[in-house]
Amino acid sequence: MNRIDAKRRNVVDHRKKQFAEATYQPQQYPHRLNFYTTPPTADITLEQFEQWAIDRLRILAELEACSFRNKTPAETAAHMEPLLKKYLPLDNNSSNHSQLLAQRQKDHYSHFILRLAFSSTEDLRRRFTRVESMLFRLRFQGDDMKERNAFVRTLNLDWEPVSEEEKTELAAELAATVGFSGKRGQPTVQDEEWSKVDWERVPDLIEHRKVFVKRGKAYVPSREQQSMVMTEFNARLEKSLELTARALPRLDEDDRLTPILNHLSKNFIAPDSVYTNSSSAIEGAEISARNIDNLSQHFPMCMAHLHRTLRRDSKLRHFGRLQYTLFLKGIGLNLEECLVFWRSSFNKMTDDEFNKGYRYNVRHVYGDVGGDSNRRSGGYSPYSCQKILTEHAPGNGEAHGCPYRHFDEQNLMTLLEGVGISDKGVLQGVREDKQKQKFHMACNRVFEYVHKNELRRAKDEGIMTAAQLETIVHPNEYFKRSYLLKNLGKMKKEGDGDVKMEG
Repeated sequence: MNRIDAKRRNVVDHRKKQFAEATYQPQQYPHRLNFYTTPPTADITLEQFEQWAIDRLRILAELEACSFRNKTPAETAAHMEPLLKKYLPLDNNSSNHSQLLAQRQKDHYSHFILRLAFSSTEDLRRRFTRVESMLFRLRFQGDDMKERNAFVRTLNLDWEPVSEEEKTELAAELAATVGFSGKRGQPTVQDEEWSKVDWERVPDLIEHRKVFVKRGKAYVPSREQQSMVMTEFNARLEKSLELTARALPRLDEDDRLTPILNHLSKNFIAPDSVYTNSSSAIEGAEISARNIDNLSQHFPMCMAHLHRTLRRDSKLRHFGRLQYTLFLKGIGLNLEECLVFWRSSFNKMTDDEFNKGYRYNVRHVYGDVGGDSNRRSGGYSPYSCQKILTEHAPGNGEAHGCPYRHFDEQNLMTLLEGVGISDKGVLQGVREDKQKQKFHMACNRVFEYVHKNELRRAKDEGIMTAAQLETIVHPNEYFKRSYLLKNLGKMKKEGDGDVKMEG
């Protein structure tokens, strides 16, 4: 009897085990670089969950934009440096930064959050692998050499280190192949850490004759180990994303995370941009109903098309009015002026018709009427590029949406040529962007062409930083940047780096 009781005590009750409280070990981050092999385990808030993912998505989207613009590695690194410091800082151990742990935790968690968001389809997995690889390569190249080598040693990549005796024996061959000069003050073969791997693992290095090969082994210096590390990083990430995709159905029951993850995956079309009054307001600019025609020279193509359609037909359909009203609200047009603008634009109807059919809708958008929540929130926020691209596609007779997505190629070219864009290189670039569904890149391409002289001056004189010139993903940001660039003579740079209009 006692023997049976002893057995019962040792039996695991799986019904109880599945509800047992999980115990996690605190995670340490000894290295700046990360292969993201271990999922995070600590608790974070939903706000951190979403904000950390959005910050990382900004970085990945900007890296992808640099790739589509054919920026060199040096240009990409220079462009990304201020953005990385702003959204996803990651300092070396030698910096002794007080926020090292917090930085690395955010980097770790944000990667896994986006991994969940972008593992559902093969296209998303492929794009996520590509941009994450670009980010890892940028960090790998900029890492301290000692810290980088220490990190690589932890990866257990099945590399055979080359001994000092073998380096001395093969010094001449290694120096000749890799290109060591042997001059005083220059690195020598002995200064470099070398590894031996099967030659099949480094075909790109062999193709460019950057390694010495002997008896089927390639001798790879540490400065060329990036190729092997990147190959391993990609392979592991691709495998992990496939495993994540299989686990995704288990998340469907979590109504807290699923909407956030869906929103993030949609943002891979064009990263979302959160609108705030402070981010789009232009101090000193005349934003009034009578000045909208003049200000329209700074509108992105989507809003310029709405404005021209309104002026031509003296009317817009519902979604066109909503998209345009929100944009005007975003550039700083107050409710009273907005009502004046719409009333004067609808010049084929009586006051009574306008008041009955349209006045209330404008007031509701501004939060002047409606429920308590609408009033407290100040009404609706202006649409981002992502929202315009993915919601309420225009039908016949409607003018809202994004011309780069919703126009056919011939009509788009006609539209661009009609506003004075005749450069064949720009037009061909827009065609290619449209074919690749990089609609926000097409818009940025046009912006850079229209403002090429002002952008050159802003960069040369340091009036705008790289962070202030990152890829545009919101129509109101397009307007603000265009207005500021076209008024460079009236601008001054504040101590905190912000650009404002002089009174």
